Amino acid sequence: MKHLAKSIRPFIGAKNFELSRSFYRDLGFEETVLSHNMSVFKTDGLAFYLQDGYIKDWVDNTMVFLEVEDVDRFWNELVALDLPAKYAHVRLTPSRSYDWGKECFLHDPSGILWHIGEFNR
Repeated sequence: MKHLAKSIRPFIGAKNFELSRSFYRDLGFEETVLSHNMSVFKTDGLAFYLQDGYIKDWVDNTMVFLEVEDVDRFWNELVALDLPAKYAHVRLTPSRSYDWGKECFLHDPSGILWHIGEFNR
């Protein structure tokens, strides 16, 4: 099958939709409200859908990998936001280096695990 893919947009859930919306805006994503229970968040041509839906097993097992140009820069900017002080349950894990590159980790207010990574080139 041949096709020209234009984007891929995962759907993620939120335990507290309004809180998660605020979190992602603070993280620098641009929000477009689609309905009372769904928004799309965009940055640099990438996007994901946030929905007002929470199933513990689903959310607890959701991971998103965001590739960035410079993990260390992203980490420093992330720390400067001090999101764990503003949002309960938000956790940050510093960068780790691997043979493929490096990544840091961010848990959103619902428990979604974000891998923020940079590949060796």
